[in-house]
Amino acid sequence: MQNIPSVDLRDFLSENPERKQKFVNEIGKAFEEIGFVALKGHFLDDRLVDDLYSEVRQFFALPVEVKEKYEIPGIGGQRGYVSFGKEHAKGRKEGDLKEFWHFGQYVDETSRWKDEYPDNVEVTELPKFNEIGKEAYKMLEKTGVYVLRALALHLGLDEKYFDEYAYEGNSILRPIHYPPITKEPENAIRAAAHGDINLITLLMGAQGKGLQVQNHNGEWIDAIAEDDELVINVGDMLSRHTNNKLKSTIHQVVNPPRELWGTSRYSIPFFMHPVSDMKLNCLENCIDENNPKLYEDITAGDFLNERLVELGLIKK
Repeated sequence: MQNIPSVDLRDFLSENPERKQKFVNEIGKAFEEIGFVALKGHFLDDRLVDDLYSEVRQFFALPVEVKEKYEIPGIGGQRGYVSFGKEHAKGRKEGDLKEFWHFGQYVDETSRWKDEYPDNVEVTELPKFNEIGKEAYKMLEKTGVYVLRALALHLGLDEKYFDEYAYEGNSILRPIHYPPITKEPENAIRAAAHGDINLITLLMGAQGKGLQVQNHNGEWIDAIAEDDELVINVGDMLSRHTNNKLKSTIHQVVNPPRELWGTSRYSIPFFMHPVSDMKLNCLENCIDENNPKLYEDITAGDFLNERLVELGLIKK
């Protein structure tokens, strides 16, 4: 397999049961075998994508001292700006060669999650930044809900099994800037090999080389999407919940060839998290004598906290 499989969400959304089942089969097979797909037919239109990239480029072009005033202490980087090199992959000391921003969930005053989720951070220098970010967040979340519905059917669950956990979930939209590389990196790459924490990740900006996926033979494959595609992968929470039936695949963002060191790279992943009290216990129908239970019971909130400590974003 030279690249990742491509699927079309419009098959699932169609009124045709055969097309819908085709999508369920295709995404289920891909997530069992390699954990990644390229997805067409999502809810982001070209205007929104262009507007978001424009706002993101403008933000990261701001002076460092302006960006740093949006770095909020005490919340583990869950909202606002996280400066260059602060995050590292699990098990590594070297910081990744990136800076990023976090948009989080939007809830009203009556939500039971109002006190758990930090407020989103408003960028005063860019009047449309937060508005465009919120719109993109909602469209990616909507796309993710339908992907999870397809996966629920693949797993033999009720189609809307994940809905109650995804609604007002602790999801994060993360615009990332990988700045130009100005000197030989010391054992650091743009994003070291890692698995994602969450249920699924929906990634904008995998149109050029850089993102690589590790297949079951340990080989690194370039994961390159078409302009109208999102790259979607299984996160550790979903892998754990399905007793590793759906694979959370190790991936990385490698440094470009030296002649391209002077260029920036931007990508925008949406990390789809459930509400924190979702139990990630292995599903009974994913356990049998050939596939014994692999993981201890844990909630999504406790699992997330463990991982944020490992990533260096919060202290024990």
